[in-house]
Amino acid sequence: MSTVTEYLKNNQDRFLEELVDFLKIPSISADSAYKDEVNKAADWLIGKMNQLDMDRVEKFPTAGHPIVYAEKMVGADKPTILVYGHYDVQPPDPLNLWNSPPFEPVIKDGNIYARGACDDKGQVYMHVKAIEILQSQGPLPCNVKFIIEGEEEVGSDHLGDFVREHKGMLSADIILISDTSMIANDTPSITAGLRGLSYLEVAVTGPNRDLHSGVYGGAIDNPINVLCEMIASLKDEDGRITIPGFYDKVEELSRTQREELGKRPFDYEAYKRDLGVADTNGEAGYSPMERASIRPTLDVNGIWGGYIGEGAKTVLPSSAHAKISMRLVPNQISAEITELFQVHFTKLAPASVKVQVMPHHGGEAAVVSTEAAGYRAAARAMETTFGKVPIPTREGGSIPIVALFKEVLGLETVLMGFGLNSDAIHSPNEHYGIFNFYKGIETIPYFHQYFAEMAGT
Repeated sequence: MSTVTEYLKNNQDRFLEELVDFLKIPSISADSAYKDEVNKAADWLIGKMNQLDMDRVEKFPTAGHPIVYAEKMVGADKPTILVYGHYDVQPPDPLNLWNSPPFEPVIKDGNIYARGACDDKGQVYMHVKAIEILQSQGPLPCNVKFIIEGEEEVGSDHLGDFVREHKGMLSADIILISDTSMIANDTPSITAGLRGLSYLEVAVTGPNRDLHSGVYGGAIDNPINVLCEMIASLKDEDGRITIPGFYDKVEELSRTQREELGKRPFDYEAYKRDLGVADTNGEAGYSPMERASIRPTLDVNGIWGGYIGEGAKTVLPSSAHAKISMRLVPNQISAEITELFQVHFTKLAPASVKVQVMPHHGGEAAVVSTEAAGYRAAARAMETTFGKVPIPTREGGSIPIVALFKEVLGLETVLMGFGLNSDAIHSPNEHYGIFNFYKGIETIPYFHQYFAEMAGT
């Protein structure tokens, strides 16, 4: 495949310009004000798919945002790769922390800065361009299908129904996803495990109106104070979550498994410098990387209530709110954890307030076999382009569709991402390395070739 590199070199400027155009579309799925922009991003992808030699390109409406589907079938005797990704992005807030506008891409220092650059537009578009390269060389080595959704950042609410209703159309031999990271540009890795998720919103309501803190303070419970105390009680002094039953099904890795995962390079001092922190903290008995990958967590993602405007207002607020997420490990079931949280959190409240717990979305953890043909093909592809055997890792993030694909389609997933943990996904100044973008486009064609050779072995 020597012409892969040649074709990429001859077209890399165009590929990057096309990605810039894609990133200019503010496809924020969480904000209904951007519904038309999300649809515009789907149409943009449809246009690019139509420029390829595909047999079928279609936009499927859902009760939420549309799903983009495309396929190229080269032979019934060929294995089929189903590529999954998403074109929606996280909200860019807080805007004042961006060094450049989030939807006006800027290329500097070897990176492209924009919301969605790494998560997941840049990584999705690698696959589109990889198919272009493969088609420039002749028939594809595998059949290929694309399913690219617009609701991943809000829990993929309608994807499950779509997959169940289109099982035949989505039949394949392997799922290929690039929505994860690797250790470093000189240390390739493949994600072999993901955590699950339970995401909720809580509200604590006290008096029937905001009160003067001088007149009522000390006599009436302040909902913000109560909420903070309730949240603080959710962890003990060892960093363990106190919800009864929370750890009942947690997978406990053996010493050998932990030692194997611990072989990945990790510079603790560089880790702290990059984050601008003097120390790390978390569940006792586990390293920072273990806490962020193989252990469950509970975090407050947002909290609000009372007066937050300029100047002072001595108010005792009527209500307080928070958004809370729990990352889950294999064997924990998101619906069960959500219920355990609801029961426990409600019991924590004093009689002076009312509590409401509102589940948002969830998903299950996933573990990928490093012995499967898909993983071996990905490892060989990365070794071909990076010159090093990739390291299997577990990531702390969640891609709920992985468990869904296994349940509904009976398919394993290969998580071959090219981002870095330092790419600031979900944060201001998200970026994606130009090296990583091109390296993904170069590597993916080899995956198709090697999987065609290994499928069935």
